Amino acid sequence: MPPTAENITAIILAGGRGQRMGGQDKGLLPLAGRPLIAHVIERIRPQVGEIVISANRNHEHYSRFGYPVFADAAPDWPGPLAGLLAGFAVTDSEWVLTLPCDTPRLPQDLAARMISATMEADAEICTVQASGRIQAAFMLVSRRLEADLRDYIDAGGRRVQSWQEAHHRALAEYPEADRAFDNINTPEQLQQLERELKDNR
Repeated sequence: MPPTAENITAIILAGGRGQRMGGQDKGLLPLAGRPLIAHVIERIRPQVGEIVISANRNHEHYSRFGYPVFADAAPDWPGPLAGLLAGFAVTDSEWVLTLPCDTPRLPQDLAARMISATMEADAEICTVQASGRIQAAFMLVSRRLEADLRDYIDAGGRRVQSWQEAHHRALAEYPEADRAFDNINTPEQLQQLERELKDNR
């Protein structure tokens, strides 16, 4: 079944350690008076059929956003692929779209572009190429790859791009993405974005 907005579940990845943020849970850090993840939810909500949240702590806080919250499929903070695998178990959607919780400027046509690229290439997985760089954490994946992903993780695989490149992968192109896909990784980056938002008011 080809991807459509209605048969895609967005998995917001909030399961990281936040090491460069001093171990803080990045998705819950405030930006312009709201948690970072709230900005991501606001942008992705009109683009997909469902939303779920992958988090390894603070489930009570994340559940207040009104969406299912679940932990990684493997222990010891194994990374985005574990969140993707666990996400397949909590949704019936034929396709899932992963995106990090700390990308508050993600494009409002993200799902549409990824759907188009996937269908054009007849692919089972799609990721973003923004200003010439692969943004592997943003991926649209068919449920048909669930078993393959489980085998990859069970064998110790963790690298997102390595798993993606083992399959026929489409690229959704953003030639002039500016900073739409930038992560907020440090307190300084968060403060800078806060200042920019204030200047644009």
